[in-house]
Amino acid sequence: MNPVTVGLEQLADPFVLLCILIGALVGMLVGAFPGVTATMAVALASSFTLTMDPVPGLAVLLTIYVAANFGDRVPAILVNTPGTPASIATTFDGYPMAKKGLAGVALTTSAFASAIGTFAGLLLLVFAAIPLSKIALQFGPAEMFALVVFGLTMMVGVSGGKIGKGLIAGAIGLALAVIGRDPITGTERFTFGILELSDGIPFIAAIIGLFGVADVLDQMLSHRAEKYTPITQFGRWWPNRAELRQMVRPLFVGSGVGAVVGAVPAAGGDIAGIMSWAAAKKASKHPEEFGKGSIEGLTATDTASNATLGPSVTTTLALGIPGDSVMAVLIGSLIIWGIQPGPALFTNRPDLVYTIAGIMVVATVLTLVLSLVRLRGVTKLLELKPAFLWTVIIVFCMVGTFAVNNSVFDVGVMLLFGLVGLVLRRTGFPAGPVVLGLILGKLAEGNLRRALEIGGIENILTSPIAVTTLIISAAAITLPALFARVKRRKLAQLVTAQQATTSLPTDPLRK
Repeated sequence: MNPVTVGLEQLADPFVLLCILIGALVGMLVGAFPGVTATMAVALASSFTLTMDPVPGLAVLLTIYVAANFGDRVPAILVNTPGTPASIATTFDGYPMAKKGLAGVALTTSAFASAIGTFAGLLLLVFAAIPLSKIALQFGPAEMFALVVFGLTMMVGVSGGKIGKGLIAGAIGLALAVIGRDPITGTERFTFGILELSDGIPFIAAIIGLFGVADVLDQMLSHRAEKYTPITQFGRWWPNRAELRQMVRPLFVGSGVGAVVGAVPAAGGDIAGIMSWAAAKKASKHPEEFGKGSIEGLTATDTASNATLGPSVTTTLALGIPGDSVMAVLIGSLIIWGIQPGPALFTNRPDLVYTIAGIMVVATVLTLVLSLVRLRGVTKLLELKPAFLWTVIIVFCMVGTFAVNNSVFDVGVMLLFGLVGLVLRRTGFPAGPVVLGLILGKLAEGNLRRALEIGGIENILTSPIAVTTLIISAAAITLPALFARVKRRKLAQLVTAQQATTSLPTDPLRK
């Protein structure tokens, strides 16, 4: 049977549709609360969905992912506070529009731009399935090892310019991945006699700790009792004809930028939104309005940040490399369900790819409808004291972690990784490479050892795909550092030249 038909038939299950509805409601609420990230929500939800079949579980997780990228625009527009990092650029023009009395127009524009951006990104997922399934047949252990290395280096390469700290974080994750059973012989190692570690560190507990508990602890330590008042005067809700015409060009700009940025592993919607805002400003006939309440700027940023979702999922499924931190969590859930993301997935389970695309389409439509419902009570939610939210999150983190294996040990691991995540945040180390190393470590080791057993190091060095991928990986680590050094040198030369020039007229002896 056609894999497209088989994949889409899964969506006819009423339980799957119910899961999408639940995910949409949760995702919208997650996005609307500043400080509660989509990664935290998906990590927490994954502990409750592991007992489900893969399709209903994916329906919940993917819909939360989609809906959070709609809901996070609400606080960005009404209180100038991004709900998630992806909505940082939304504040550039969204909040100024709200201050002008156009909060309703801004929310509606943001909802449609987010939906169109998501649909544009999903086109890449749908049309990439067939080409990638053909490439998948050429991947052996050597190529898979190179791909895993590529994923690790790409995550490190975009660690906010902290390449050294990113490498250390990735190494920590790889070191943790060796705990448990040997991927080839099955013998236990580094378990120190602890039975619960025989299968390795429970990474759902680790992920919830690093992204959930650590987030809450960090907010507790850095929180200041600042009272902000959301804008409650929404004005009109629908853009007029002139405003609709202004939205056309930014929609294309945002879709293009988001699709390109989203295809880069670990580059998220925050980067895409800022880049699209700058590109739309250059292409606009009224660039002076950007940052002062431009509907073009708002459209471009929200389209781009949501257009990254489809490419991010494509990268995750096709290469086994997380497109962003949410996808890193999703990979963990897929592995527990017995589904290994990577090139072979498009050949072995092409129906699942279309099921995922279908879930995201339905989730986008449903979330768009929810976004257009004029719930003025959302401003009351924004006034909720953070202490109540922190308590709820910690309780759900503990309950969710315990529910995975009914193990108190897992809860202890979660709390330990929460403290580790807090230390990482406070010292400037990114948590993403740690998670990626923990998840992909055994996959990298297993494929490397198989490749060496088949043909030694020559098996890797004689593979064009593996060599090319490893070269790109090396470039991802070295080039940013080289560019930064060159930039610093040029800046120092410019400052020296300016100082030499400005010192001439101020020297009285030269007069």
